[in-house]
Amino acid sequence: MKVSGAWIEAKATQAVCAMLTGAGYQALFVGGCVRNALLGAPVGDIDIATDARPEMVVELAEGAGLKPVPTGIEHGTITVVSGHIGHEVTTFRKDVQTFGRHAVVAFAKDLHTDARRRDFTMNALYARPDGHVVDPLGGLEDLRARRIRFIEDADQRIREDYLRILRFFRFHAWYGDPEGGIDAEGLAACAGNVEGLARLSRERVGAEMRKLLGAPDPVPSAAAMQATGVLHAVLPGSDARALALLVHLESETNTASDAILRLAALGGEAVAERLRLSRAEARRLDLLRRAAAETVQAAELGYRHGVEEGRAILLLRAALLEMPWCARLAEDLAKGAKARFPVTAADLMPEYSGPALGERLQALERAWIESGFTLSRDDLL
Repeated sequence: MKVSGAWIEAKATQAVCAMLTGAGYQALFVGGCVRNALLGAPVGDIDIATDARPEMVVELAEGAGLKPVPTGIEHGTITVVSGHIGHEVTTFRKDVQTFGRHAVVAFAKDLHTDARRRDFTMNALYARPDGHVVDPLGGLEDLRARRIRFIEDADQRIREDYLRILRFFRFHAWYGDPEGGIDAEGLAACAGNVEGLARLSRERVGAEMRKLLGAPDPVPSAAAMQATGVLHAVLPGSDARALALLVHLESETNTASDAILRLAALGGEAVAERLRLSRAEARRLDLLRRAAAETVQAAELGYRHGVEEGRAILLLRAALLEMPWCARLAEDLAKGAKARFPVTAADLMPEYSGPALGERLQALERAWIESGFTLSRDDLL
């Protein structure tokens, strides 16, 4: 079997491979680029595994006129920039000691040793520069079945890095077969190691949760996380029930996946802090939750927040209240978004000033909204 595509055929990428193979070293694409190419999904980062030591990779890159950047040299990774494309070239490795968050590694000489330290079988697929796939651990069979399976002992893989619990559910959300269910051994190992999640940084947990909730349908994964106690460990007080209806409503209204909106559906305590959300994300999460709990109508939501954000609020409200979507809501949102309040502060001055000016302006705006945006400036003044 071979992988193909513009990413692997690019002259810049082949130049990195030739840099290594021309000196007698191996060059093997690995991980996400191979997995995604086999699935027909977009390829992003390009990772290359090699038996060349990092210092040799730097020397070879400079000799080939390429730019080496020691982005993770202590872990064996050199980013080789070729044709303005970054290629992460990493020496074959093995874990010497693990701490549940990171590992002390030593360089290895063979591909099989390198493959065994990875998380899932589908991520331990390699490809030579000509595209021929190398499958040292049976990952192809799992990939065809869209089965997320830990390499060898699931408990051991998780204890090497507890983030793999969240990655397990995230990968199932993105690549798993929804009809085939979740790998039982992996699920049991996740449930048995929940307490290890507390050792992870909030930034890493938050990043994984965003990626998971950005999947087309994260509902089966979220439900499994709740059943195993993982969801509660990450977000105490959260509940996955409303998420299922929200995803259904998103599909019904052709609304794109929205991780923050889905996070609002899950709920929970101190979410922004626990997941280290950015200030903008935290503000939006708060807005969505507050507005969904209120009774402001669709037209006013469109006026105050625009069509897209107004729709997000209404979808969340419908999911939380277990209500269907009504096509008229979209019409009201559009109507409100187009409306422009015809009165300005200058129209009320100098008769009103200070706090009285603001109060009067708000009262007129309220009357205008309740009229269905029909009152004119003359009517209001």
